[in-house]
Amino acid sequence: MSMSDNNIYDVIIIGAGPAGLAAGLYAARDRYSTLLLEKNGLPGGQIMLTEHIENYPGYEKIGGFELVEHMKAQVLNFGAEIIANQAVMKLARRDDGIINIETNSGEKSYQARAVILTPGSDYRQLGLPGESALRQAGKVSYCATCDGAFYKDKEVLAIGGGNTAVEDTVYLATRFTAKTTLIHRRREFRAQQVLVEELYAKAVEHNIDVKLPYIPVEIVGNADNTEIDHVKIKNVETDEIEQLKVDGVFIFAGMVPNTKWLEGFVEIDGSGYLPAAPTTMKTATPGAFVAGDCRQSAAMQLATACSDGIVAAMGLKDYFRDPASWAGEK
Repeated sequence: MSMSDNNIYDVIIIGAGPAGLAAGLYAARDRYSTLLLEKNGLPGGQIMLTEHIENYPGYEKIGGFELVEHMKAQVLNFGAEIIANQAVMKLARRDDGIINIETNSGEKSYQARAVILTPGSDYRQLGLPGESALRQAGKVSYCATCDGAFYKDKEVLAIGGGNTAVEDTVYLATRFTAKTTLIHRRREFRAQQVLVEELYAKAVEHNIDVKLPYIPVEIVGNADNTEIDHVKIKNVETDEIEQLKVDGVFIFAGMVPNTKWLEGFVEIDGSGYLPAAPTTMKTATPGAFVAGDCRQSAAMQLATACSDGIVAAMGLKDYFRDPASWAGEK
């Protein structure tokens, strides 16, 4: 497999997380010249921060780093290239359909017949003292579906006031935890009333303690930051500080899609996500597919990110056969 004339790749995949790696595997296996550009020093994305994965089909339990290594090896085995430390800054589609890609403020440029955009999204962090270190230790989470099972019969603190915070607090309490404390900075939740009613209906039976209005102040680890010793929370009306003894913290503050740099190249919705046809992953821009957690209405799960990448890569064949067919199909 080799690049076509003038070093133009068949497809360049921007982002080498699970969605990008899955897309790269399928594209390279179809013998398309395939390049993955990763802004970080290593492929993997957020999954690299996950110590234990139990909900990816085929593995009862695997670490994020180990799974990424398996995926990367598959991609490279079929001839794709992965270049790290390449932050894409600008994309532009030429009149002939070729897409120009600039990285690192114009330091390098690449060209492709098509692109698959997999820049992902980041969980919105609160910037609390101790948050980053204890996230790396696996004791601070942003996803109840991903990590709830690790807190069977344990005590956790949940933080947030929107639909996700309320729904996931109920999810944790009714399935896993011995006690769940939910704090929110206001007296009223932003979540839909029906969800709030469900929360209070479940509170007594499932040991949910709702504390309003409180904010987190610090997540305090043990001596080597492998466990949470306690969390400091503050009543915003009285300024009183309390200490909670919990085994884990779940922060439900929303997501931040890594898409701002795509303005002017593809459509971006009001929350920063990329609209795409769910059956093809096509954007409104010919030759530009999207996959993974940056996609509008994505499920935000490892397996579905991979699925998105596969669907996008499988769409390359039809696009290359008849580029004009893109119009009107999104």
